[in-house]
Amino acid sequence: GFIKAGSGEMRVMGVETIRGRPAWRGRFTVHGGVLALRVDDVLETWMDVTTLSSLRFDQDFKEVGRERQKTFDIFPDRKVYLQRGKTEKPSVANPLDDGSFLYFIRTVPLVVGEVYEFDRYFIPDRNPVTVRVLRRETVSVPAGTFACIVLQPIIKAKGIFSENGHAEIWLTDDAKRIMVQMKSKLAFGSLNLYLRSISFAAPAEASK
Repeated sequence: GFIKAGSGEMRVMGVETIRGRPAWRGRFTVHGGVLALRVDDVLETWMDVTTLSSLRFDQDFKEVGRERQKTFDIFPDRKVYLQRGKTEKPSVANPLDDGSFLYFIRTVPLVVGEVYEFDRYFIPDRNPVTVRVLRRETVSVPAGTFACIVLQPIIKAKGIFSENGHAEIWLTDDAKRIMVQMKSKLAFGSLNLYLRSISFAAPAEASK
C-alpha cells in the first residue's frame, strides 16, 4: 500500500567474460519488508555484448522465510541450457532471460496498440513472451520529466513479469529507449522503481 518498506535497484555492473565471450552483467535487487514479511532478492543476467543473448542467469531469492537459489548456464550456439546440479535441456535460438529481456525490448520498434510475441525465453515451455504496447504518457521521476511509451511484458514464469504481476515499464519515446519507471505487483506487495539519475558517456568512451 502506501507504506514504503524497502528498495530496489537495476544496474549494469560492467563487462565480464563468460566462456570466452564478453558479456554485460546486469543486476536487479529488491530488499525490504515489514516484520516477518522480509524479502531479499537478487537476479543477475550475463548478456552477449553484441546479440544480448543470455549466457548465464542467476536467481537468489529469499522471500517470507523461503530461500531459492538457481543458476543457469545458457549456450546459444547449441540451443541448450543447464541448471547447475541438473541435466542439460533444450533451449531456443537467441535465448533471453528475465533480465536480458529488459534490454532486448529497447531495440524493438514499438507501436502503440500492437501486441508482440517472442519465442526467445530460454526455457521453451515459457514461450511466447508477450509485450503489449499500451499508451504514450509523460511522467516525472527524480531524474526529470520524460515523454514515454508504456509497455506491459508478460512471461510465463514467477517474478516481476509474471501473468499475475501486471507489470508496466515506461521507456523514453525516442531512439534511446531509456527505462524511466517500472511498476509490478508481487506476492508481498508492489514494486515501484524510478530513474534517479542519468549520464551519458563521452563519444570517445562510448566508442569502446
